[in-house]
Amino acid sequence: MTLIPRGRLRTVAALTVATTVGGLVTAVTTTSASAAVSCVSPAFQRQFFSNTSLSGTPKKTDCDSTINESWGTGAPASGLPRDNFGVRWSMTRDFGSGGPFSLSVAARDGIRVYIDGSRKIDLWRNGSSNQSKTVNLTIPSGRHSMRIDYASWTGSANVQFTYAPRTTAAVDKVKPLVPGGVKVAIDHATARPKVSWAANKEMDLAGYRVYRRSKTSTTFRLAATTTATSHTDLALEPGSTYYYEVRAYDRAGNSSAGSVDVPVTTVLVAVPDGLTAKGTDSGVQLTWKPVKGAVRYTIVWNKPTGGTGSSTVSSTTFTDTTALRSVVRTYQVAAVDGAGRMSPYAFTEESRLVAAPHEVTAVVGTGTHRPTLKWRVNRSTDGAIHNFHVYRSTSLPVDTTVEPTRCLTGSVTLPDGRREYSCVDTSVGWGTTYHYVIKAHDNRSRESNASAVATVTTPTKDLTPPAAVKGLTVRATEYGAELDWDPNTESDLKRYTVYSGEVRREPDQPAVCFAYEREHLAPSTTAFRYVELPDGQETCYFIDAVDNAGNSNYQWTRTANFVFVNELDLTPSVPTPPGASHTVESVLEGSTVRLSWDGVPDAVGYLVHHWNPVTKTYEKLTDQPVSALSYQHANPGAGTTHFYWVSAVHAGGSESAPAAAWAIVPPTS
Repeated sequence: MTLIPRGRLRTVAALTVATTVGGLVTAVTTTSASAAVSCVSPAFQRQFFSNTSLSGTPKKTDCDSTINESWGTGAPASGLPRDNFGVRWSMTRDFGSGGPFSLSVAARDGIRVYIDGSRKIDLWRNGSSNQSKTVNLTIPSGRHSMRIDYASWTGSANVQFTYAPRTTAAVDKVKPLVPGGVKVAIDHATARPKVSWAANKEMDLAGYRVYRRSKTSTTFRLAATTTATSHTDLALEPGSTYYYEVRAYDRAGNSSAGSVDVPVTTVLVAVPDGLTAKGTDSGVQLTWKPVKGAVRYTIVWNKPTGGTGSSTVSSTTFTDTTALRSVVRTYQVAAVDGAGRMSPYAFTEESRLVAAPHEVTAVVGTGTHRPTLKWRVNRSTDGAIHNFHVYRSTSLPVDTTVEPTRCLTGSVTLPDGRREYSCVDTSVGWGTTYHYVIKAHDNRSRESNASAVATVTTPTKDLTPPAAVKGLTVRATEYGAELDWDPNTESDLKRYTVYSGEVRREPDQPAVCFAYEREHLAPSTTAFRYVELPDGQETCYFIDAVDNAGNSNYQWTRTANFVFVNELDLTPSVPTPPGASHTVESVLEGSTVRLSWDGVPDAVGYLVHHWNPVTKTYEKLTDQPVSALSYQHANPGAGTTHFYWVSAVHAGGSESAPAAAWAIVPPTS
């Protein structure tokens, strides 16, 4: 084991340390001599020179939070000599009001200290032992520069510099500066004034005192003492004006003058304005305008059985879901501020809407094309229903803003006490699909929600479907399948519908095809390219013929000429490892596959791999990691399916688990 002395350790990587005002701790960052370095005050910019005159271009520049080095007989940094080197620390900072300070140095060999370019300490000589010095001085207010020059000629090298305010009351008579940027506003969540201000720059700052007075008084009273830059006061008399000022004080007991007096007026919550009530299917909805200073609202209503109900909300709307249908309730709404103080009440009244009809059906009977509509209601729970409106449309959704359809209504009482209503729509045409909804309404003509849709198609004179499609052949490909079939000869053929799906087989049972509509094709079409991932699954296909009247051979007969095909299996033989923290998407753009993925934290780049079915390996598409979150694979090859991996590369060169994607590139013809 080799022990490395503490003072001989060299910086090999960037180091970041937390920043505090009192201890002058900040970031330390190393960089090359050619790179520009900007250090945030009160950190020093540190420059290393390969000479003791501190001339020429620095060999290295970085940021340093404190000056306390012990390099011994070694070089202070890589690329510098062990002897005859120099180091310069420089910094400009805001000293606030300034005041008495103490500068202390200890070094072997030479050291000089400058304030605003004026030399305050000069121990510039070669020596074999430590030399030290302390100087007391006064630094004026505002921003000032500091520079510390150090030289090591031969032998052991160490340097230390500190500066600190002198805080005894006998020495420090300088007051802090007046706090600036004072603001005050009401925190409506608590109804309490919050005062804030900009932080002072004095290094010996001890804290702040916040003072308050009412508009009718000329005397400020202490409201708080704090080290923070804000203070939330007590909840004060609502509707009154108060003034605040802030004073800074230091560790010697010196206090600044008061800041600008900043006024604030506390809020007296008013009665909610614009209160409206609207009956809905789910209850009675109340809305009102926001009240300044209110953090919540109290709602009270009368119950039909006696007493009251209540609720509290933070928004300006509330729905009473306990309201009974058609029963009028009186509602009261009051605003409440953050201290719990309540405004007077606003009043309104309303009732809940009647319920929508249930179990709506529409059926065309034998020997007619006119639909019969039926629906049911429960008078004991659905409210005071006065009558019904029937709405009809040939498209969805059904438009209920138009005039209702005329439909003479009759009713019967069911054994369970409910009422069943019915009517016949006499104004329909042949061969048309109609959608119906029904709304109940009360004696104020307020309609319920629409019922569920009932759909019916009136019969047509053409009730003969096309013949079954014949001659279907399916060829499995590396991009899915190619389908061909014989043309149908019906003159009213409207389209072909392509179906495909999975095949399920049970022992000693015929295969079952679970197919879904995939594509609608023109009647002149007798071939179709079905693009699907070729993963070796058994797939079933059939083609259905549909005529202009909507007659479907498959829908009418529930039979089809199925073709069962085993897809090609292009699945890579190398499985994708688990554990990827990102996902990859692929899009085919012309003949180019565009891959895109979400970023991985701390990644310096990404490697894109492409499956080679010949070598049975994933091969890199790029020698070096790409920095973008996308990649375009131009002309990967048509008529097949391509598989990809994308992995993240970290700073150390390690590669993450890959995320997988695939892209189908059909033939160009």
